[in-house]
Amino acid sequence: MIPDTKIIGRQKDARSVDGVVGAPALPQEQEALAARLLRDYDAGAFFFASPRRTMLARGVFATVPDAGGTNSLEGLPERVAAVLDASREAAHDIPVAVGAVPFDGKVAAQLVVPMTIQRAGPMVFDASAPSQSPLGSRYTLRPVPEPAAYMQGVAEALKLMQEGPLRKVVLSRSLHVDTAAPVDLRQLLHNLARRNPHGYTFAVDLPPHADAAPGSGRRTLIGASPELLVARSGLQVLANPLAGSAARSPDPVEDQARAARLMTSPKDLHEHAVVIDAVAEALRPFCKTLDVPRGPSLVSTQTMWHLSSRIQGELKDPSITSLTLALAMHPTPAVCGHPTALAHESIGRIEPFHRGYYTGTVGWCDANGDGQWAVTIRCAEADEHTLRLFAGAGIVVGSTPEAELAETEAKFRTMLLAMGLGLNAEVQP
Repeated sequence: MIPDTKIIGRQKDARSVDGVVGAPALPQEQEALAARLLRDYDAGAFFFASPRRTMLARGVFATVPDAGGTNSLEGLPERVAAVLDASREAAHDIPVAVGAVPFDGKVAAQLVVPMTIQRAGPMVFDASAPSQSPLGSRYTLRPVPEPAAYMQGVAEALKLMQEGPLRKVVLSRSLHVDTAAPVDLRQLLHNLARRNPHGYTFAVDLPPHADAAPGSGRRTLIGASPELLVARSGLQVLANPLAGSAARSPDPVEDQARAARLMTSPKDLHEHAVVIDAVAEALRPFCKTLDVPRGPSLVSTQTMWHLSSRIQGELKDPSITSLTLALAMHPTPAVCGHPTALAHESIGRIEPFHRGYYTGTVGWCDANGDGQWAVTIRCAEADEHTLRLFAGAGIVVGSTPEAELAETEAKFRTMLLAMGLGLNAEVQP
């Protein structure tokens, strides 16, 4: 056992539940179980749904300790592996680490080995069923920074590109939502999953802010990401970076026109190429083979079109874990920029807040090294009466402040629609 690893003890019935014990579950049984896992979610649990799998993890068997010092990400895969080994030695039946990794090492990763994990197939929803609002009727919205200040930041980034080697930087905004009634996280999670069946819906327990009042309630990272950072299954590796975006239109003709323009946009194709080159460069040292598409394809969510590339490879070494791969890629130019160090420095100078877990990664890694990690976007940090939403846009040569502001507004819609709000909701300065 490594120092400071927190092992709470063995729960006799701690086990993975995968449908019907002793036999593969039928599709309808998997659907019913997936729906039950979503209904059973409570604040404090870990929920992660991909297009093929639903996972609910509860309780804490062991915690992954912080590294201390100035960089919480240093040595993180090794610390996770040590905790998983210690859990297995303690006769825990399900040594799997779940949780969230931050944008940078300024805050600690939140990873635990849960007491229990239940798994099911993908969730299926009745599209005709009405959604319920997770908020009460009284709320306020406050943008940070103000739209004018965000556009000024974009202009500053474009100037940096004209004067130096910076090729891309991703600049983000936040919306602070204060509610009179407590936020119904289970309903919000349900709405996110229902509206984003092809994405990665998640909820992760976070510690209270350092300045939070004693006895403050839980803080939860919640969202529905369209982007897979990396998945590992045996020796097979899959990454699916997205870069280059356009807001969708309710008019079918205009919607298709926007998709077509995105596929031929020099600015967006350049932005996508920067990301793909960086992801391939990060994965290549670990892979015996790596298949990188010659050009992007289109994928869509309810609110956005994205340029997408599926990069597939085969590992050289089976000891390389999904988390090792994720951290080798993180942060990609899709959420930070290029060159990475220069883009990170520019973000710290221009953005008026620290991102925390936004644009980090959320997912799981088991003792065999298999796992899935999604990019932490289209998300919010929530506590009992507040939500802090995030959205960002990639700035490259050819960007305009007005267009990048509009892109962030479109990306906010994933969370706003799940909250039962629209972009015309009253925003207070």
